[in-house]
Amino acid sequence: MSLLTNVMDHSLDEGYAEAAAARGDSRDSRIPGTLQGLLTLGAGLALVGAVVTVGAVNAHKAEPTLAQERDALIHRINDSNGSADHLQQQVQDLREKVDNTQRQALASGDDGSDGLTGAVGLGEVTGPGLKLVLEDAAGTGGGGNVDPRAGQGFSNSGRLRDRDLQLVVNGLWGNGAEAVSINGQRLTALSAIRAAGEAVLVDNRPLVPPYTIQAIGDGPKLLTAFEKDMAGEYLRLLQEKYGIKSTLSAQKKLTLPAAVGVTLRTAQPVTPEPSPTATPSATPSATPSGGTSESPSASVSPSATGGSPSPAPRGPGRSAKTTTATGAARP
Repeated sequence: MSLLTNVMDHSLDEGYAEAAAARGDSRDSRIPGTLQGLLTLGAGLALVGAVVTVGAVNAHKAEPTLAQERDALIHRINDSNGSADHLQQQVQDLREKVDNTQRQALASGDDGSDGLTGAVGLGEVTGPGLKLVLEDAAGTGGGGNVDPRAGQGFSNSGRLRDRDLQLVVNGLWGNGAEAVSINGQRLTALSAIRAAGEAVLVDNRPLVPPYTIQAIGDGPKLLTAFEKDMAGEYLRLLQEKYGIKSTLSAQKKLTLPAAVGVTLRTAQPVTPEPSPTATPSATPSATPSGGTSESPSASVSPSATGGSPSPAPRGPGRSAKTTTATGAARP
């Protein structure tokens, strides 16, 4: 109990003071008092100062070099971006040149082929239609904020899936749409809507939400038919159950670009060449005297036994050669 009483009666500060007094340590400073200690302290401070000074000098010398390297890297990046933009412009110009040349060639070969390019998706089309905007549910991390490898797929996540877009596009086609595009990507008979991880691909090109679907057709009629169709009911179900938002409106004028990477080829019937005809030639035949005579036409003579021999195979320009059985001829 004496220890507890001592702790209660004396504070910790008093205990520390008594311990220091018992050691005879009344100095407040830790600076050595001897000459050797002072020399050692001075040498240490000089060494630290020298190290700091050398480091500062080296950093100051290296700063221009780092700045030059950074400027050179920025210059290279800008040059690369400029070259990429120039090449992209060249690709666009050449693509337009190819489209114009193809359009001229088709127009010269067939009066209806020029209009066919727009119908199959290889030409730009303009007209009234329908505009549909689809957005993922709020809080789904749409766009590129989700790592496809770490995600859990599309299952009940409030994100639009590839098969959702497939059903919507098929609904537009089925209700009279003449041309359809998704985020400016024109759809053709060869287009495919697929998924890679949590990204939606159209013709192997990734799309970023919101998804803007444009369809050329009779706007009000197409809108009414689509809303009553299964695709419209499906969109309402997605909005009620998963929070996927959709905005549908008729448009007086829409412009859909041409598809990229697709070539139109047309076929024309070929008139068959007439087959060569056989020409008449002289054919030997049997006579009563056993000799031969020439006839202007091919004929088959009956044999003495009443049989009828088969004619030899015909070839172009050759006549059938008849052969009679040997024996006495009929008088």
